[in-house]
Amino acid sequence: MKKKQFAVIGMGRFGSSVAQTLYKLGFEVLAMDANEDRVQDVINLTTHAVQADSTDEDALKALGIRNFDVVVVAIGQDIQSSILTTLILKDMGVKTLIVKAQNELHGKVLTKIGADKVIFPERDMGQRVAHHLISPNIIDFIELSPEYSIVEIVAGNDMVGKNLRELDIRARYGCNVIALKSSTGYMNISPYAEDIIQANDILVVVGKNEDLQKFEVSFS
Repeated sequence: MKKKQFAVIGMGRFGSSVAQTLYKLGFEVLAMDANEDRVQDVINLTTHAVQADSTDEDALKALGIRNFDVVVVAIGQDIQSSILTTLILKDMGVKTLIVKAQNELHGKVLTKIGADKVIFPERDMGQRVAHHLISPNIIDFIELSPEYSIVEIVAGNDMVGKNLRELDIRARYGCNVIALKSSTGYMNISPYAEDIIQANDILVVVGKNEDLQKFEVSFS
């Protein structure tokens, strides 16, 4: 089976991190930026690294950008270039287009002009940090929609030795434990009410944001 090919446009901190991670995972990655220094920084950390203007349609065609399975537009502060690049790539028929947004308004524009997925790395990281500050036990926070999210939380001392029925998280907080990860790495994706929480277990919990916040605070 042929592995996916990725193109990442914009080699700032976010774009270069995405490109390097994909490359380390064994995928073919084209890294692109208008700044020669940024291109040089990733030339040995990606499959191909090129200096080009992403708002130049001829340059994009010459690179065969439409042949890539996924194109990530990770342009930083230049919102105009981000929007124009997205428009050009959509017109070229890129299969899957993922674009980084600076703010909500930028994100709405990107969605309207055809971005398949809009991401907000600064906002999402800010949310993760905030949730970690609420409770140091929280490992990760993933927003599923404006109303629902998933949190991963390390079992606190008041959870250890109790089973899920005793904790009664669904009745008390309106949240559902959808998985348990043990310290040995075992993943229980359909935990029973009788499953006992062990030290260092990680609970994967889904629910409405306001319910999750109550759950987080109560175990902070």
